[in-house]
Amino acid sequence: MTELLTRAALWLKHDPDADTRAELDHLVVQAQANDPDLARAAEHELASAFAGPLQFGTAGLRGALGPGPARMNRVVVTQAAAGFAAWLGEQGLRGGKVIVGHDARHKSQDFAEDTAEIFAAAGFEVLWTDHPVPTPVVAFGIQHFGAVAGIVVTASHNPPQDNGYKVYLGDGSQIVPPTDAEIAGHIAEIAAGDWPNLPRSTDRTDVTAELLDAYVARAASLFPADAPRELTWVHTAMHGVGSETVRRVASAIGLPAAHEVTEQAEPNPDFPTVAFPNPEEKGAIDLSLELASRVGADVVIANDPDADRCAVAAVVDGSWRMLTGDELGAILGDDAIRRGVPGVFANSVVSSTLLGRMAEAAGRQHTITLTGFKWIGRVPDLAFGYEEAIGYCVDSRAVPDKDGITAAVSVLRIVAELRAQGRTLADRLDEIARVHGLTATSQLAVRVADLGIIANAMARLRGNPPTQLLGEPVTVVDLAHGSETLPPTDGIELTGPRVHVVARPSGTEPKLKCYLEVRLDPAESQDVAVARTEAAGRLDRLRAEMAAALGV
Repeated sequence: MTELLTRAALWLKHDPDADTRAELDHLVVQAQANDPDLARAAEHELASAFAGPLQFGTAGLRGALGPGPARMNRVVVTQAAAGFAAWLGEQGLRGGKVIVGHDARHKSQDFAEDTAEIFAAAGFEVLWTDHPVPTPVVAFGIQHFGAVAGIVVTASHNPPQDNGYKVYLGDGSQIVPPTDAEIAGHIAEIAAGDWPNLPRSTDRTDVTAELLDAYVARAASLFPADAPRELTWVHTAMHGVGSETVRRVASAIGLPAAHEVTEQAEPNPDFPTVAFPNPEEKGAIDLSLELASRVGADVVIANDPDADRCAVAAVVDGSWRMLTGDELGAILGDDAIRRGVPGVFANSVVSSTLLGRMAEAAGRQHTITLTGFKWIGRVPDLAFGYEEAIGYCVDSRAVPDKDGITAAVSVLRIVAELRAQGRTLADRLDEIARVHGLTATSQLAVRVADLGIIANAMARLRGNPPTQLLGEPVTVVDLAHGSETLPPTDGIELTGPRVHVVARPSGTEPKLKCYLEVRLDPAESQDVAVARTEAAGRLDRLRAEMAAALGV
């Protein structure tokens, strides 16, 4: 306890943020209180906050706000900025442009300000956005301005108590190993040194207007001049930063204005209308679906809070529901194939196998990557890439990352074209199913308090994997060994003639995830409604079999 209090006192001396100083001071007082329960709880929180540095990885930083090296705060962000600047300098890039943007979460602007000041003093030309913008807009700006790097302060769709720090390199892509470890090494050196006296500078150039104008023009250019534009649509920004840019893009295209979910249209870091600000979460788009029913919408578009993801809801089998990430991936992939978009098709290993089969049938090249757009966005000559967690890249030359706004543009074009033919997104899904066989996906996800449960489940599956699933023989591949096409990762893949499963620990949450897929032959899929019912039953059985195999 004495060591904890000593470390807390040192933190209090140098923390520039009054809010986290007050929070830490309160914890220190409580930890020394006469009430044993109060003191024990405060000591536990102090131990957690000072347990170690917040890990810098391929996704940058992400964690709960609060004092201490294991939380997101101005001290941690300052050290991260200085470490990233040092790494860029080591690559001979000092003096180059660095674009800094942020979302509307608690402390995002403060973290962006600290980053800009550290980079400017380190000899970089800082390009700055003076108000919150979507993550893909900043990613677009890297190549547009010829920057050597980009930073976005965002926690995407995490809960309101979190924030994060996402970094890009000059090609517009996210970092991958070993770059993350190299940057983390520089951050550790900064943290061990005289970081409170790092030089700072307020020199920067506000590029907000030019950046947004250029991004809107690029996004609007993806909608052909002769394409139909008649449709009725609903949009929600999920209390995030997407509304302004989506409105501008729709206006530039000449689309009817969206029916916006008013309660969620403007940024609010507390996300008051949702339990979890992720369109995938149960109930998150209920307000959108209610509005869609009232206005007779053709489609619902939902962006997550930083607008790098896109969810879509439509009427399927007579009722509104959100499409799965794999269903939307199939629609967008099918569209790119139909339009002859040149390049390679790609999806992550945990996504459906359908895109690969569609590409093969069309004589198109397809590749599978590890999870995350840090891998998908790096596929050379990418025509279209996606991951099942509602992330889509439809314009890799401008943004080699997931982009929920340009994905929305593609969806709106497809919906308008189908409407002009008297058809719907559900009709397109049915058509794909009849040609390629109905493919249905789902998840078995187990959230844990003890990470040992995940390790034990993975060890159990590795030690005694099933030889059959749904009565079919399966081959088992331990992804930890890597392959000619995939780097090593902690995952296990099971594949049968009409079943596919990948089990892995979540990269961002204390969850064990099992990605499930069942496939029906085209002959079994001509009555699609019946086929969906059959597939749903098979998924239920597959979920139970994998739960038993994992011991969860």
